[in-house]
Amino acid sequence: MTPGYQILSLDELEPAPYHAREGEKLLAVERALDYRATGVNGWLGDAGEILVPEHEEEDGDEELYVVVRGRATFTVDGADVAAPAGTLVFVLPGERRTAVSEEPGTIVLAIGSTPGKPHEPAGWTHWVVADALRREGRVEDGREAIAEMLEAHGGAWHAPYNAACYEALAGDADRAFEHLGRAVRMSGDEARRHAADDPDLQPLRGDPRWQDVVG
Repeated sequence: MTPGYQILSLDELEPAPYHAREGEKLLAVERALDYRATGVNGWLGDAGEILVPEHEEEDGDEELYVVVRGRATFTVDGADVAAPAGTLVFVLPGERRTAVSEEPGTIVLAIGSTPGKPHEPAGWTHWVVADALRREGRVEDGREAIAEMLEAHGGAWHAPYNAACYEALAGDADRAFEHLGRAVRMSGDEARRHAADDPDLQPLRGDPRWQDVVG
């Protein structure tokens, strides 16, 4: 009988640079394990690099950051927090946070979800991996990651929305509008609100179909 459990080392995961910025290298734990109970991913950085992208959670997600290896400095709402290996940093919704690596090979694990609300994976980590492949010129490999995302998480509107972002950046407007239209049909105003100022969708804004789909 094949066991149901999985064993994975964070060092086995290929880092995926997020949005081509310096640092901010994602370790796609959710994607590797198909883990769906909460959001969980890792961030890898060398000394001086950004580990955790600056952001705040506006939809009720609480996040727990675990410094697995190395040393980091977190900044939460303007306050700096020294975080050597073994440190837990718990951040509430609405608090702005980021982290910088202080040593080579620092790894931070990020775990998040909204209390009292079932976690609904939307395939965000698949998109990060796909976009990193696209920037390397491996567009079709990136599309394979997008197809994997749609198969696993197609019931959430974020999945076709992220697929639309990928295709917009890859230069395929037809595929992008097909995915974006599906996202709008699934979520209505929520997808439109995100699309209105999403820089990933900028290549689509001059197309006459933009007004029909997004308004």
